[in-house]
Amino acid sequence: MSLSSARQRRATAASPPTDDGYAKDSKDRRRRPGGDGDGEDEGIKWFLPFLALGLLRHMSASSNLIHDCDEVFNYWEPLHFLLYGSGFQTWEYSSDFALRSYLYLFFHALVAGPASLIFGEHKVRVFYSVRIFLGLISTITETVLVVALSRRYGKRLACYVLAMLCLSSGCFFASTSFLPSSFSMYAVTLSSALFLLEKYAGAVSVAAAGVILGWPFSILVFLPVTVYSLIRGSFRRVFLSGFFTSLCFLVLSFVADYYCYGRLTFSVFNLLKYNVLGGGESHLYGTEGLSFYFRNGFNNFNFAFILVLLFLGVVPFARKKYAPDLLIVVSPVYIWLAFMSLQAHKEERFLYPIYTLICVAAAAVIDSLPDFFHDKYSSDQSIFEKIAKGLRPLILGFILCASHSRTFSMLNGYGAPLQIYQHLEHHDDTGPGSILCVGSEWHRYPSSFFIPSYISEVRWIDDGFRGLLPFPFNETLGGTTAAPSYFNNKNKAAEGQYLKDIGACTLLVELDLRRPYPSRGSDLSTWEALAALQFLDRELSPALYRSFFIPYRWQQNNVFGLYKLLRRLHPDHA
Repeated sequence: MSLSSARQRRATAASPPTDDGYAKDSKDRRRRPGGDGDGEDEGIKWFLPFLALGLLRHMSASSNLIHDCDEVFNYWEPLHFLLYGSGFQTWEYSSDFALRSYLYLFFHALVAGPASLIFGEHKVRVFYSVRIFLGLISTITETVLVVALSRRYGKRLACYVLAMLCLSSGCFFASTSFLPSSFSMYAVTLSSALFLLEKYAGAVSVAAAGVILGWPFSILVFLPVTVYSLIRGSFRRVFLSGFFTSLCFLVLSFVADYYCYGRLTFSVFNLLKYNVLGGGESHLYGTEGLSFYFRNGFNNFNFAFILVLLFLGVVPFARKKYAPDLLIVVSPVYIWLAFMSLQAHKEERFLYPIYTLICVAAAAVIDSLPDFFHDKYSSDQSIFEKIAKGLRPLILGFILCASHSRTFSMLNGYGAPLQIYQHLEHHDDTGPGSILCVGSEWHRYPSSFFIPSYISEVRWIDDGFRGLLPFPFNETLGGTTAAPSYFNNKNKAAEGQYLKDIGACTLLVELDLRRPYPSRGSDLSTWEALAALQFLDRELSPALYRSFFIPYRWQQNNVFGLYKLLRRLHPDHA
């Protein structure tokens, strides 16, 4: 017996440690949250990603565009009405239809309300306070994701993801947009991080909040993490956590809708009924082909989006690293792309929920590049594997440079509307009771937060648009509880949406693209220019140069119009 034990000890001592022995076990313990090793000491600390993301999200909050008029008229305007008693109302907020949840607005009013008391009439500061709040939520959720990835898969993958989250155009723009799809993106990010940290109950609870408080259709994005959380965790605990979170938010949403719409209605169900169960006619607001989201994905993530499409091909080469957990986390990208591409009505913001997952998938492909050339039967690295390792930072750097180029082009090419409306506060000498008129540029109206108190009305003027435009909330009819007869769900223009007497306009905002036909502001005997900024002419500018900033070429090769703020001349000045 003793002789046998001695032989075993000698054999063990003579055998060098291998990747399948002690080293592998210790690596697994180091990477597994809650393992024997000190996981927090091995991964990236919280401070670095929080600082980097915080700085970039603050930049986004202060300089981001408003990319979609739905953000203004379905969220900023109702929020403005809740705070100040004035703002535009869309048909979705009519009590007859009640498609939008007031609970989502109340959540943001937790910041906007105190900010409105602090800043008083400086409403623009309230606007940016809400944006900073959105940037903070984005920073926190993405920091948790980066830390979770570093503990599970190592610092290199986490650093790659951090760099993409910071500098990708898509995340820069989506992170501070006041949209339910952005809120769903925050929830997807945090739910995925909690899943990787094996906090399964928390992952499912966050998913429930993202669906009900954010965007109900994003349930497809949360599905893989939710299902595997139920399988891996204590089923009863995970299920009850998700159930009670859902119940809580459903009750709150129902109460908020009843309070604001003035009747028993449920906006979450109304929205699903309109879009899924029949009666919905979202195609009235435009349709796109199957390639729309692929073109859009390339614009916002450039070559990183191509790497995402290659991720499923990488998994067989790196399955020991990424399967199944990272595959579960990233799989919603493909589910969502397939589902949304089949819908006729497409918009850029519909992809927001998967933006952070796109960064994770692309970073995983870059990190796995040497695995394509790795020979598991040899301890030596081949020349191709060494080259692949050297290419990783170069590929990442190229993607980040292209992303910054896209962001710079967007901000400088289309940033004029927000800046022009901020000029209004410097022209209060126009006098109280002034009327601001907006024609074809109604869809770039940045919200009533940019309208100073000396302007009594913002009116639309007819420039040929025949769809339904927002009307001011009508306090006489009941404010949020009103069901005005001029609203319809067919996108048909309503009587009275345009100001017929253009002579009543005191101020005018318009875009002069210098086409052969004259603009209203070209009549110098009637209007004087208070401010004018260049605005990229999308139709006449080459696709490459308008999409990406190329030094020394962007300004030369693109065509620009002028975004103008005009004031009517007094008769004695005409």
